[in-house]
Amino acid sequence: MELRHLRYFRAVAEELHFGRAADRLHIAQPPLSQQIQQLERELGVALFIRSTRRVELTDAGRAYLARVLAILDAVDAAGRQARRIDAGLEGQITIGCVGSATYSLLPELVRSLRSSLPHVDVGVRGEMLAPAQADALVTGDIDVALLRPPVRRAEVETVTLRRDHLLVALPAEHRLGGVQRVRIRELHDEDFIAHAGQGRSVMSDLLIAACADAGFVPRIRHEVTETSTLVTMVAAGLGVALVPAPTAALAVAGVRYLPVTPASLGVDLLAAWSAGRHSPTVARTVAVLQRLSAAAH
Repeated sequence: MELRHLRYFRAVAEELHFGRAADRLHIAQPPLSQQIQQLERELGVALFIRSTRRVELTDAGRAYLARVLAILDAVDAAGRQARRIDAGLEGQITIGCVGSATYSLLPELVRSLRSSLPHVDVGVRGEMLAPAQADALVTGDIDVALLRPPVRRAEVETVTLRRDHLLVALPAEHRLGGVQRVRIRELHDEDFIAHAGQGRSVMSDLLIAACADAGFVPRIRHEVTETSTLVTMVAAGLGVALVPAPTAALAVAGVRYLPVTPASLGVDLLAAWSAGRHSPTVARTVAVLQRLSAAAH
């Protein structure tokens, strides 16, 4: 028995006429009759009552038709699902994200994916440091990363989405709170709250480099792994922090964000994925990210 036998049987059962069924199947009537007879011989039952004037289903034929319809519908559904998955329109994807983009770009991205790819199950891992995201891409724990350069994994491909200016996050009652812009060198006596250092965070390296250019070494009193914790500690008056501009979307009472000088200070936001894994869903997700970034720009 082959799948075509079931399709031939369905056509005859629905038309109750071998000629019309043959036309529907685009085959000649004699081969169709032969295939139905072959099916009946294999099953060992008569599926149709044939006469010179009409064709009817037997009781066994009616019961067999119900099962055949379910089988063929399942086969067709499986084919449609496979094509949707191959086109990146169905499946699942996990997105990792650095803290600042977690509160700005990520919500809009998830909404856009739910609208444009409703059959894709989207998972999110926010507040991931960039090196941890690169490792997670390689191991397959996440599929797409939103992170800051540099990415030191040859197995990871990236595309730049945008460049974010830097801000200084100050406690609301800070002595510099009344100015319009803060020069980095004005922070030389401040306690800093920073993301985890020693290569675990791009922002930590950027803070040290910016302060070095201004002629001092930052006094880092607290290291954290989550941007939300960093901003909360600033609000508590435990220090100041250098953050990408989208962090301001995390509105915490007691924190004021000010632009810094030099104004050229900034950091790129990248979309990244594993070069060794071909996934149409990943390609579609990156395309959505690029559209959102272009629209915002």
